[in-house]
Amino acid sequence: MAGMNTENENRVEALEVRLAFQDELLDALNATVARQQKEIDLLQQQIRLLYQQFRSAQPDDGPGGSPRDEIPPHY
Repeated sequence: MAGMNTENENRVEALEVRLAFQDELLDALNATVARQQKEIDLLQQQIRLLYQQFRSAQPDDGPGGSPRDEIPPHY
């Protein structure tokens, strides 16, 4: 019976080691996701600013409307 107990102890120890590695991996993945979310938020903010700059650089629609209105449709 002592052999069985040692085998179980070895299995439990192996599982504990795997669990510790998985905990470290999970922490690393969480840090990566948090960093990527910050980057996404920054990129979205930059896109909004670029869009605002683009819109403010566009000429106001005068009496003729926008240049797109002057292009004949293609059928």
